[in-house]
Amino acid sequence: MDDDVKEGRDPAPAVTRSIRLLGLLADAAGPRTLTELAGSLGLAKSSTANLCLALEASGMVQRTAQGYRLGLRTAELGGAFAAQFNQVREFYTVCDSSEVLRHELVQVAMLDGADALYLARHEGSSSLRLGTPLGSRLPAALSATGRALLSTMTDDEVTAVIGADAVFPALTERSTTTLAGLLEVLAAARKRGWALDAEESFRGIVGVAVPLDGWAPSDPPLALGVAIRAAEADFERIERVGEALRLAAAALTNPFSAAARR
Repeated sequence: MDDDVKEGRDPAPAVTRSIRLLGLLADAAGPRTLTELAGSLGLAKSSTANLCLALEASGMVQRTAQGYRLGLRTAELGGAFAAQFNQVREFYTVCDSSEVLRHELVQVAMLDGADALYLARHEGSSSLRLGTPLGSRLPAALSATGRALLSTMTDDEVTAVIGADAVFPALTERSTTTLAGLLEVLAAARKRGWALDAEESFRGIVGVAVPLDGWAPSDPPLALGVAIRAAEADFERIERVGEALRLAAAALTNPFSAAARR
């Protein structure tokens, strides 16, 4: 092991600072000025300017009249990350071939800590404009895709991921806010075969989702989810979408995997 790592020293401070800077821009609602970035990083403006120059040259950040924002290269890298997985590449074809899903807004997500991280999006003919663009995240405890992923775990495993004393944010008046409530929701999801978010992450939107086993052993588990306007989310449509998602997940499962033989 490298001596710097053994002693707890950062082996590449400039890289670490650059990653922190990109994180600040990712979390920002708009461009950040050099002064704001330097203050958040705890660095001199000259050092921050050098980081920005290097990142700008590589397309990772873009300088505007208002300050710095993420560059186009970050979008390319995000797309390349998702395209590593066979199921994401085949996802669009499977959605288009489904009589139900071809009309729906369908998303692919993975679990990142206690969040559902969105990787891909199929824009159906009746698609919604939701606040879950690629690379965005929602609490797994509240989103349908997150719940689908958590439903594949035991209650003990869910508790380890979420935290025994976790209290979830009330994103709407319908949001489940306790671990006990979440475990009840997950038990119902396991029983029916799909997870439900009944206006708990977005007011006016109902989410339906199913888990999807990774294609290869090294691939992360994924989830497929559909967002439906609450006014249109009657029981029949929710069940129809849930069954279509289960069929899509089966089509996207490696036929040689243990999951396909279950």
